[in-house]
Amino acid sequence: MTAFTPRAYQTLATDFLAEHPRANLWAGMGLGKTVTVLSLLDACYNVMGESEPTLVLAPLRVAKETWPTEVKKWDHLAGLKVVSATGTAAERRDALKVDAPVFVTNYDNLVWLQSHYADAKRPWPFKRVIADESTRLKSFRLRQGGARAQALGKVAHTQVSHWINLTGTPSPNGLDDLWGQQWFIDAGQRLGRTYNSFQSRWFRPTKQGQFTSWSPADHAAAEIQDRLADCTLAIDPRDWFDLDAPIVNVIEVTLPPTVRRQYEELEKKFFSEIDGHDVEIFNAAAKTMKLLQMANGAVYVDPDGSPDRLTLEAHDGKLDALGSIVEEAGGAPVLVAYHFQSDLARLQRAFPTGRALGSEPGTIREWNEGRIPILFAHPASAGHGLNLQDGGNIVVFFGHWWDLEQHDQMIERIGPVRQKQAGHDRPVFIHYIVAKDTIDEVVMARRDGKRTVQEALMDYMKGKR
Repeated sequence: MTAFTPRAYQTLATDFLAEHPRANLWAGMGLGKTVTVLSLLDACYNVMGESEPTLVLAPLRVAKETWPTEVKKWDHLAGLKVVSATGTAAERRDALKVDAPVFVTNYDNLVWLQSHYADAKRPWPFKRVIADESTRLKSFRLRQGGARAQALGKVAHTQVSHWINLTGTPSPNGLDDLWGQQWFIDAGQRLGRTYNSFQSRWFRPTKQGQFTSWSPADHAAAEIQDRLADCTLAIDPRDWFDLDAPIVNVIEVTLPPTVRRQYEELEKKFFSEIDGHDVEIFNAAAKTMKLLQMANGAVYVDPDGSPDRLTLEAHDGKLDALGSIVEEAGGAPVLVAYHFQSDLARLQRAFPTGRALGSEPGTIREWNEGRIPILFAHPASAGHGLNLQDGGNIVVFFGHWWDLEQHDQMIERIGPVRQKQAGHDRPVFIHYIVAKDTIDEVVMARRDGKRTVQEALMDYMKGKR
Protein backbone atom coordinates (compact mmCIF):
# COMPACT_ATOMS: atom_id res chain seq x y z
CA MET A 1 0.00 0.00 0.00
CA THR A 2 1.38 3.38 -0.90
CA ALA A 3 -0.14 5.50 1.81
CA PHE A 4 -1.91 5.21 5.13
CA THR A 5 -5.39 6.66 5.07
CA PRO A 6 -6.77 5.98 8.54
CA ARG A 7 -10.46 5.50 8.93
CA ALA A 8 -12.05 7.74 11.50
CA TYR A 9 -12.47 4.91 13.98
CA GLN A 10 -8.76 4.03 13.75
CA THR A 11 -7.87 7.62 14.60
CA LEU A 12 -10.34 7.49 17.47
CA ALA A 13 -8.84 4.22 18.72
CA THR A 14 -5.26 5.49 18.49
CA ASP A 15 -6.14 8.64 20.44
CA PHE A 16 -8.01 6.61 23.06
CA LEU A 17 -5.12 4.21 23.60
CA ALA A 18 -2.65 7.10 23.79
CA GLU A 19 -4.72 8.67 26.58
CA HIS A 20 -5.30 5.43 28.53
CA PRO A 21 -2.14 3.59 29.62
CA ARG A 22 -4.16 0.50 30.53
CA ALA A 23 -7.20 -0.13 28.35
CA ASN A 24 -9.36 -2.55 26.38
CA LEU A 25 -9.91 -2.25 22.63
CA TRP A 26 -12.79 -4.41 21.50
CA ALA A 27 -13.09 -4.66 17.70
CA GLY A 28 -13.74 -7.60 15.39
CA MET A 29 -11.32 -9.21 12.97
CA GLY A 30 -10.71 -7.05 9.91
CA LEU A 31 -11.41 -3.77 11.73
CA GLY A 32 -7.78 -2.72 11.95
CA LYS A 33 -6.76 -3.50 15.55
CA THR A 34 -3.24 -4.49 14.54
CA VAL A 35 -2.43 -1.46 12.39
CA THR A 36 -4.04 0.84 14.97
CA VAL A 37 -1.75 -0.43 17.74
CA LEU A 38 1.30 -0.45 15.46
CA SER A 39 0.58 3.18 14.57
CA LEU A 40 0.46 4.02 18.27
CA LEU A 41 3.76 2.21 18.88
CA ASP A 42 5.37 3.94 15.91
CA ALA A 43 4.45 7.30 17.43
CA CYS A 44 5.78 6.21 20.83
CA TYR A 45 9.17 5.14 19.51
CA ASN A 46 9.80 7.27 16.44
CA VAL A 47 8.09 10.51 17.50
CA MET A 48 8.10 10.57 21.30
CA GLY A 49 11.44 8.79 21.62
CA GLU A 50 10.50 5.99 24.01
CA SER A 51 13.23 3.38 24.47
CA GLU A 52 11.77 0.53 26.56
CA PRO A 53 10.50 -2.33 24.36
CA THR A 54 6.95 -3.57 23.94
CA LEU A 55 5.82 -7.17 24.20
CA VAL A 56 2.94 -8.35 22.01
CA LEU A 57 1.25 -11.61 23.02
CA ALA A 58 -0.77 -13.48 20.40
CA PRO A 59 -1.77 -16.97 19.23
CA LEU A 60 1.16 -18.72 17.52
CA ARG A 61 0.17 -18.12 13.90
CA VAL A 62 -0.63 -14.47 14.57
CA ALA A 63 2.66 -14.00 16.43
CA LYS A 64 4.71 -15.61 13.66
CA GLU A 65 3.02 -14.02 10.68
CA THR A 66 0.39 -11.34 11.25
CA TRP A 67 2.24 -8.79 13.39
CA PRO A 68 5.63 -8.99 11.57
CA THR A 69 3.87 -8.89 8.19
CA GLU A 70 1.40 -6.11 8.99
CA VAL A 71 4.15 -3.61 9.75
CA LYS A 72 5.52 -4.11 6.22
CA LYS A 73 2.21 -3.27 4.55
CA TRP A 74 2.12 0.40 5.53
CA ASP A 75 4.54 3.11 4.41
CA HIS A 76 4.11 5.10 7.60
CA LEU A 77 5.35 2.10 9.64
CA ALA A 78 8.58 1.66 7.67
CA GLY A 79 10.67 2.79 10.65
CA LEU A 80 9.12 0.35 13.13
CA LYS A 81 10.92 -2.96 13.65
CA VAL A 82 8.87 -5.94 14.86
CA VAL A 83 10.65 -9.16 15.86
CA SER A 84 8.87 -12.50 16.24
CA ALA A 85 10.23 -14.44 19.24
CA THR A 86 8.75 -17.86 18.46
CA GLY A 87 10.14 -21.27 17.58
CA THR A 88 12.64 -23.24 19.65
CA ALA A 89 14.05 -21.93 22.93
CA ALA A 90 17.33 -21.12 21.17
CA GLU A 91 15.50 -19.23 18.42
CA ARG A 92 13.52 -17.28 21.01
CA ARG A 93 16.66 -16.37 22.94
CA ASP A 94 18.35 -15.16 19.74
CA ALA A 95 15.28 -13.11 18.81
CA LEU A 96 15.24 -11.37 22.19
CA LYS A 97 18.84 -10.26 21.65
CA VAL A 98 17.86 -8.20 18.59
CA ASP A 99 17.81 -4.43 19.02
CA ALA A 100 14.13 -3.71 18.31
CA PRO A 101 11.27 -1.81 19.95
CA VAL A 102 8.56 -4.49 19.50
CA PHE A 103 8.73 -8.23 20.20
CA VAL A 104 5.93 -10.69 19.50
CA THR A 105 5.56 -14.13 21.06
CA ASN A 106 2.78 -16.65 21.59
CA TYR A 107 0.94 -17.27 24.85
CA ASP A 108 2.43 -20.75 25.20
CA ASN A 109 5.83 -19.14 25.76
CA LEU A 110 4.77 -17.03 28.75
CA VAL A 111 6.06 -19.36 31.45
CA TRP A 112 9.36 -19.68 29.60
CA LEU A 113 9.62 -15.93 29.00
CA GLN A 114 9.01 -14.98 32.63
CA SER A 115 11.53 -17.52 33.89
CA HIS A 116 14.01 -16.53 31.15
CA TYR A 117 14.47 -13.18 32.88
CA ALA A 118 13.79 -14.26 36.48
CA ASP A 119 16.27 -17.17 36.45
CA ALA A 120 18.99 -14.95 35.04
CA LYS A 121 18.15 -12.32 37.68
CA ARG A 122 17.56 -9.80 34.93
CA PRO A 123 14.75 -7.24 35.14
CA TRP A 124 11.65 -7.72 33.02
CA PRO A 125 12.35 -5.36 30.08
CA PHE A 126 8.86 -4.86 28.63
CA LYS A 127 7.11 -1.81 30.06
CA ARG A 128 4.21 -2.12 27.62
CA VAL A 129 2.26 -5.31 26.93
CA ILE A 130 -0.27 -5.83 24.15
CA ALA A 131 -2.48 -8.88 24.71
CA ASP A 132 -3.91 -9.79 21.30
CA GLU A 133 -6.85 -12.20 21.60
CA SER A 134 -6.93 -11.31 25.29
CA THR A 135 -9.57 -13.95 26.02
CA ARG A 136 -6.55 -16.25 26.38
CA LEU A 137 -6.18 -14.61 29.80
CA LYS A 138 -9.73 -15.26 30.98
CA SER A 139 -8.72 -18.23 33.14
CA PHE A 140 -6.45 -16.15 35.37
CA ARG A 141 -7.06 -16.39 39.13
CA LEU A 142 -4.93 -14.95 41.91
CA ARG A 143 -4.10 -18.36 43.39
CA GLN A 144 -5.05 -20.76 40.64
CA GLY A 145 -5.98 -20.90 36.97
CA GLY A 146 -3.81 -21.16 33.87
CA ALA A 147 -0.02 -21.34 34.30
CA ARG A 148 0.58 -18.94 31.41
CA ALA A 149 -1.59 -16.18 32.86
CA GLN A 150 -0.12 -16.84 36.31
CA ALA A 151 3.40 -16.28 34.95
CA LEU A 152 2.30 -13.04 33.34
CA GLY A 153 0.50 -11.97 36.52
CA LYS A 154 3.84 -11.86 38.38
CA VAL A 155 4.96 -8.84 36.35
CA ALA A 156 1.67 -7.34 35.14
CA HIS A 157 1.41 -4.65 37.82
CA THR A 158 4.95 -4.46 39.16
CA GLN A 159 6.97 -4.22 35.94
CA VAL A 160 4.45 -3.17 33.28
CA SER A 161 3.21 0.43 33.08
CA HIS A 162 1.09 0.20 29.91
CA TRP A 163 -1.30 -2.62 29.05
CA ILE A 164 -3.73 -3.05 26.13
CA ASN A 165 -6.19 -5.93 25.74
CA LEU A 166 -7.26 -6.56 22.14
CA THR A 167 -10.20 -8.78 21.23
CA GLY A 168 -13.31 -8.87 19.11
CA THR A 169 -15.11 -11.20 21.53
CA PRO A 170 -14.39 -10.17 25.14
CA SER A 171 -16.97 -12.52 26.65
CA PRO A 172 -17.57 -15.38 24.20
CA ASN A 173 -18.92 -17.73 26.88
CA GLY A 174 -20.51 -15.18 29.17
CA LEU A 175 -19.75 -12.28 31.48
CA ASP A 176 -17.52 -14.43 33.69
CA ASP A 177 -14.88 -14.34 30.92
CA LEU A 178 -14.24 -10.68 31.68
CA TRP A 179 -12.70 -10.85 35.15
CA GLY A 180 -9.40 -12.51 34.23
CA GLN A 181 -8.77 -10.15 31.33
CA GLN A 182 -9.71 -7.04 33.30
CA TRP A 183 -7.44 -7.95 36.20
CA PHE A 184 -4.45 -7.26 33.97
CA ILE A 185 -5.82 -3.77 33.36
CA ASP A 186 -6.52 -2.69 36.94
CA ALA A 187 -5.73 -5.52 39.41
CA GLY A 188 -9.38 -5.84 40.33
CA GLN A 189 -10.19 -2.17 40.83
CA ARG A 190 -13.36 -2.29 38.73
CA LEU A 191 -14.59 -5.89 38.92
CA GLY A 192 -13.25 -7.01 42.28
CA ARG A 193 -9.85 -8.01 43.60
CA THR A 194 -10.64 -11.74 43.45
CA TYR A 195 -12.74 -13.86 41.12
CA ASN A 196 -14.82 -15.04 44.07
CA SER A 197 -15.79 -11.48 44.97
CA PHE A 198 -16.65 -10.80 41.31
CA GLN A 199 -18.74 -13.95 41.14
CA SER A 200 -20.60 -13.38 44.40
CA ARG A 201 -21.48 -9.81 43.45
CA TRP A 202 -22.85 -10.34 39.95
CA PHE A 203 -23.79 -14.01 39.69
CA ARG A 204 -26.32 -16.28 41.34
CA PRO A 205 -25.77 -19.99 42.12
CA THR A 206 -28.05 -22.76 40.96
CA LYS A 207 -27.71 -26.26 42.40
CA GLN A 208 -27.73 -29.04 39.79
CA GLY A 209 -27.30 -32.34 41.61
CA GLN A 210 -23.79 -32.36 43.06
CA PHE A 211 -22.72 -29.37 41.01
CA THR A 212 -23.37 -25.65 41.26
CA SER A 213 -23.70 -23.44 38.18
CA TRP A 214 -23.55 -19.66 38.23
CA SER A 215 -25.73 -17.38 36.11
CA PRO A 216 -25.52 -13.59 35.76
CA ALA A 217 -27.89 -11.62 37.95
CA ASP A 218 -30.39 -9.34 36.21
CA HIS A 219 -28.35 -6.26 37.03
CA ALA A 220 -24.97 -7.79 36.09
CA ALA A 221 -24.56 -6.81 32.44
CA ALA A 222 -25.47 -3.14 32.87
CA GLU A 223 -23.34 -2.68 35.99
CA ILE A 224 -20.28 -4.45 34.55
CA GLN A 225 -20.49 -2.46 31.32
CA ASP A 226 -20.75 0.76 33.32
CA ARG A 227 -17.66 -0.12 35.36
CA LEU A 228 -15.58 -0.86 32.26
CA ALA A 229 -16.74 2.13 30.21
CA ASP A 230 -13.92 4.49 31.20
CA CYS A 231 -11.13 2.08 30.16
CA THR A 232 -12.75 0.37 27.17
CA LEU A 233 -13.31 1.38 23.56
CA ALA A 234 -15.70 -0.89 21.65
CA ILE A 235 -15.85 -0.52 17.86
CA ASP A 236 -19.26 -1.36 16.39
CA PRO A 237 -18.96 -1.84 12.60
CA ARG A 238 -22.47 -0.44 12.16
CA ASP A 239 -21.22 2.96 13.34
CA TRP A 240 -18.40 3.16 10.78
CA PHE A 241 -19.28 1.05 7.76
CA ASP A 242 -21.90 1.07 5.06
CA LEU A 243 -23.56 -2.24 5.76
CA ASP A 244 -24.29 -2.58 2.06
CA ALA A 245 -20.60 -3.35 1.59
CA PRO A 246 -19.11 -6.48 3.23
CA ILE A 247 -16.05 -6.10 5.47
CA VAL A 248 -13.26 -8.00 3.72
CA ASN A 249 -10.23 -9.42 5.50
CA VAL A 250 -7.30 -11.19 3.78
CA ILE A 251 -5.37 -13.50 6.10
CA GLU A 252 -1.98 -14.61 4.81
CA VAL A 253 -0.28 -17.83 5.87
CA THR A 254 3.32 -18.73 5.08
CA LEU A 255 4.30 -22.14 3.76
CA PRO A 256 6.86 -23.98 5.92
CA PRO A 257 10.34 -24.08 4.28
CA THR A 258 10.12 -27.75 3.25
CA VAL A 259 6.66 -27.27 1.75
CA ARG A 260 7.85 -24.08 0.03
CA ARG A 261 10.61 -26.02 -1.74
CA GLN A 262 8.15 -28.72 -2.82
CA TYR A 263 5.70 -26.11 -4.01
CA GLU A 264 8.33 -24.29 -6.11
CA GLU A 265 9.42 -27.54 -7.76
CA LEU A 266 5.79 -28.27 -8.65
CA GLU A 267 5.35 -24.71 -9.90
CA LYS A 268 8.37 -24.94 -12.22
CA LYS A 269 6.93 -28.08 -13.77
CA PHE A 270 3.60 -26.36 -14.23
CA PHE A 271 5.16 -23.32 -15.93
CA SER A 272 7.09 -25.51 -18.32
CA GLU A 273 3.84 -27.14 -19.41
CA ILE A 274 2.04 -23.92 -20.31
CA ASP A 275 4.91 -21.57 -21.22
CA GLY A 276 4.57 -20.27 -24.77
CA HIS A 277 1.35 -22.12 -25.45
CA ASP A 278 -2.24 -20.99 -25.70
CA VAL A 279 -3.99 -23.12 -23.15
CA GLU A 280 -7.73 -23.42 -23.06
CA ILE A 281 -9.25 -21.84 -19.98
CA PHE A 282 -10.52 -25.15 -18.63
CA ASN A 283 -7.15 -26.88 -19.06
CA ALA A 284 -5.22 -23.94 -17.60
CA ALA A 285 -7.43 -24.00 -14.53
CA ALA A 286 -7.19 -27.78 -14.24
CA LYS A 287 -3.41 -27.68 -14.40
CA THR A 288 -3.31 -25.45 -11.33
CA MET A 289 -5.15 -28.04 -9.22
CA LYS A 290 -2.16 -29.52 -7.42
CA LEU A 291 -0.71 -26.05 -6.76
CA LEU A 292 -3.98 -25.00 -5.15
CA GLN A 293 -4.13 -28.24 -3.18
CA MET A 294 -0.64 -27.72 -1.79
CA ALA A 295 -1.47 -24.11 -0.91
CA ASN A 296 -4.42 -25.46 1.10
CA GLY A 297 -2.26 -28.04 2.85
CA ALA A 298 -2.89 -31.45 1.20
CA VAL A 299 -2.25 -32.92 -2.24
CA TYR A 300 -3.91 -35.79 -4.11
CA VAL A 301 -1.41 -38.40 -5.30
CA ASP A 302 -2.17 -41.16 -7.81
CA PRO A 303 0.04 -44.17 -6.93
CA ASP A 304 1.57 -46.00 -9.90
CA GLY A 305 -0.65 -48.82 -11.03
CA SER A 306 -3.39 -48.01 -8.55
CA PRO A 307 -6.74 -46.36 -9.28
CA ASP A 308 -6.99 -45.11 -5.70
CA ARG A 309 -6.03 -41.58 -4.79
CA LEU A 310 -3.95 -40.87 -1.71
CA THR A 311 -3.90 -37.58 0.14
CA LEU A 312 -0.53 -36.34 1.35
CA GLU A 313 -0.86 -33.67 4.01
CA ALA A 314 1.72 -30.89 3.73
CA HIS A 315 0.92 -28.18 6.31
CA ASP A 316 -1.76 -26.93 8.70
CA GLY A 317 -1.30 -23.19 8.17
CA LYS A 318 -4.79 -22.61 6.84
CA LEU A 319 -6.38 -24.78 9.52
CA ASP A 320 -4.63 -22.71 12.18
CA ALA A 321 -5.83 -19.49 10.54
CA LEU A 322 -9.39 -20.77 10.46
CA GLY A 323 -9.07 -21.67 14.13
CA SER A 324 -8.21 -18.05 14.91
CA ILE A 325 -11.25 -16.83 12.97
CA VAL A 326 -13.56 -19.27 14.74
CA GLU A 327 -12.15 -18.29 18.11
CA GLU A 328 -12.57 -14.57 17.46
CA ALA A 329 -16.10 -15.18 16.22
CA GLY A 330 -16.84 -15.99 19.84
CA GLY A 331 -19.50 -18.59 19.17
CA ALA A 332 -21.07 -16.86 16.16
CA PRO A 333 -21.66 -19.38 13.34
CA VAL A 334 -19.07 -19.47 10.55
CA LEU A 335 -19.71 -20.54 6.94
CA VAL A 336 -16.57 -22.08 5.40
CA ALA A 337 -16.09 -22.49 1.64
CA TYR A 338 -13.84 -25.36 0.54
CA HIS A 339 -13.04 -26.76 -2.90
CA PHE A 340 -11.35 -30.16 -2.57
CA GLN A 341 -12.73 -33.20 -0.77
CA SER A 342 -9.34 -33.67 0.88
CA ASP A 343 -9.80 -30.25 2.47
CA LEU A 344 -13.26 -31.17 3.72
CA ALA A 345 -11.88 -34.29 5.41
CA ARG A 346 -9.17 -32.26 7.14
CA LEU A 347 -11.63 -29.55 8.15
CA GLN A 348 -13.97 -32.09 9.70
CA ARG A 349 -11.12 -33.63 11.70
CA ALA A 350 -9.86 -30.25 12.89
CA PHE A 351 -13.34 -28.91 13.69
CA PRO A 352 -15.49 -31.86 14.75
CA THR A 353 -18.43 -29.63 15.70
CA GLY A 354 -18.73 -28.53 12.07
CA ARG A 355 -21.04 -30.09 9.52
CA ALA A 356 -20.92 -30.33 5.74
CA LEU A 357 -23.78 -28.83 3.77
CA GLY A 358 -26.06 -31.61 2.53
CA SER A 359 -24.47 -34.28 4.71
CA GLU A 360 -27.59 -34.76 6.83
CA PRO A 361 -31.30 -33.96 6.46
CA GLY A 362 -32.25 -30.71 8.11
CA THR A 363 -28.75 -29.18 7.94
CA ILE A 364 -29.94 -25.91 6.41
CA ARG A 365 -32.76 -25.57 8.94
CA GLU A 366 -30.43 -26.26 11.87
CA TRP A 367 -27.86 -23.77 10.51
CA ASN A 368 -30.49 -21.05 10.25
CA GLU A 369 -31.62 -21.86 13.80
CA GLY A 370 -28.08 -21.26 15.05
CA ARG A 371 -27.48 -24.89 16.01
CA ILE A 372 -24.45 -25.52 13.75
CA PRO A 373 -21.32 -23.55 14.75
CA ILE A 374 -19.38 -24.22 11.53
CA LEU A 375 -20.93 -25.12 8.17
CA PHE A 376 -18.64 -26.45 5.42
CA ALA A 377 -19.96 -25.78 1.93
CA HIS A 378 -18.64 -26.27 -1.58
CA PRO A 379 -19.51 -23.14 -3.60
CA ALA A 380 -20.99 -25.30 -6.35
CA SER A 381 -23.53 -26.70 -3.88
CA ALA A 382 -24.38 -23.34 -2.29
CA GLY A 383 -25.71 -21.60 -5.36
CA HIS A 384 -28.85 -19.76 -6.41
CA GLY A 385 -31.83 -19.83 -4.11
CA LEU A 386 -30.14 -21.26 -1.01
CA ASN A 387 -30.99 -19.14 2.05
CA LEU A 388 -28.37 -19.24 4.81
CA GLN A 389 -28.57 -15.65 6.05
CA ASP A 390 -30.42 -16.40 9.28
CA GLY A 391 -27.62 -18.68 10.43
CA GLY A 392 -24.77 -16.19 10.33
CA ASN A 393 -22.93 -13.29 8.74
CA ILE A 394 -19.36 -14.65 8.52
CA VAL A 395 -18.01 -16.50 5.49
CA VAL A 396 -14.47 -17.85 5.17
CA PHE A 397 -12.84 -18.95 1.93
CA PHE A 398 -10.50 -21.74 3.02
CA GLY A 399 -9.63 -22.66 -0.56
CA HIS A 400 -9.85 -20.80 -3.86
CA TRP A 401 -11.01 -21.58 -7.39
CA TRP A 402 -11.37 -19.76 -10.69
CA ASP A 403 -15.17 -19.68 -11.02
CA LEU A 404 -16.29 -16.11 -10.27
CA GLU A 405 -19.98 -16.95 -10.30
CA GLN A 406 -19.56 -19.65 -7.68
CA HIS A 407 -17.53 -17.26 -5.55
CA ASP A 408 -20.11 -14.49 -5.75
CA GLN A 409 -23.00 -16.87 -5.15
CA MET A 410 -21.29 -18.22 -2.05
CA ILE A 411 -21.11 -14.74 -0.58
CA GLU A 412 -24.66 -13.95 -1.54
CA ARG A 413 -25.98 -16.86 0.56
CA ILE A 414 -25.41 -14.65 3.63
CA GLY A 415 -24.79 -11.34 1.82
CA PRO A 416 -25.82 -7.81 2.82
CA VAL A 417 -29.02 -7.84 0.76
CA ARG A 418 -30.18 -11.10 2.27
CA GLN A 419 -29.27 -9.90 5.75
CA LYS A 420 -31.49 -6.84 5.30
CA GLN A 421 -34.29 -8.86 3.74
CA ALA A 422 -34.23 -11.12 6.80
CA GLY A 423 -34.29 -8.12 9.14
CA HIS A 424 -30.72 -8.50 10.46
CA ASP A 425 -28.90 -5.24 11.20
CA ARG A 426 -25.37 -6.63 11.06
CA PRO A 427 -22.37 -6.45 8.75
CA VAL A 428 -21.17 -9.30 6.58
CA PHE A 429 -17.58 -10.41 7.14
CA ILE A 430 -15.64 -12.13 4.35
CA HIS A 431 -12.33 -13.74 5.31
CA TYR A 432 -9.95 -15.03 2.64
CA ILE A 433 -7.24 -17.39 3.91
CA VAL A 434 -4.43 -17.06 1.36
CA ALA A 435 -1.13 -18.95 1.18
CA LYS A 436 1.44 -16.23 0.60
CA ASP A 437 3.34 -16.20 -2.73
CA THR A 438 1.28 -19.03 -4.21
CA ILE A 439 -1.35 -19.61 -6.87
CA ASP A 440 -3.93 -18.46 -4.30
CA GLU A 441 -2.87 -14.88 -5.06
CA VAL A 442 -3.35 -15.46 -8.79
CA VAL A 443 -6.92 -16.61 -8.23
CA MET A 444 -7.54 -13.55 -6.04
CA ALA A 445 -6.17 -11.29 -8.79
CA ARG A 446 -8.35 -13.02 -11.36
CA ARG A 447 -11.40 -12.37 -9.20
CA ASP A 448 -10.55 -8.77 -8.34
CA GLY A 449 -9.45 -7.80 -11.84
CA LYS A 450 -12.04 -9.85 -13.74
CA ARG A 451 -9.26 -11.14 -15.96
CA THR A 452 -9.23 -14.46 -17.77
CA VAL A 453 -7.48 -17.42 -16.21
CA GLN A 454 -4.88 -17.29 -18.98
CA GLU A 455 -4.12 -13.61 -18.39
CA ALA A 456 -3.81 -14.05 -14.64
CA LEU A 457 -1.45 -17.00 -15.03
CA MET A 458 0.77 -15.25 -17.57
CA ASP A 459 1.03 -12.16 -15.40
CA TYR A 460 2.04 -14.38 -12.48
CA MET A 461 4.72 -16.09 -14.57
CA LYS A 462 6.14 -12.71 -15.60
CA GLY A 463 6.29 -11.64 -11.99
CA LYS A 464 8.14 -14.83 -11.04
CA ARG A 465 10.76 -14.10 -13.67
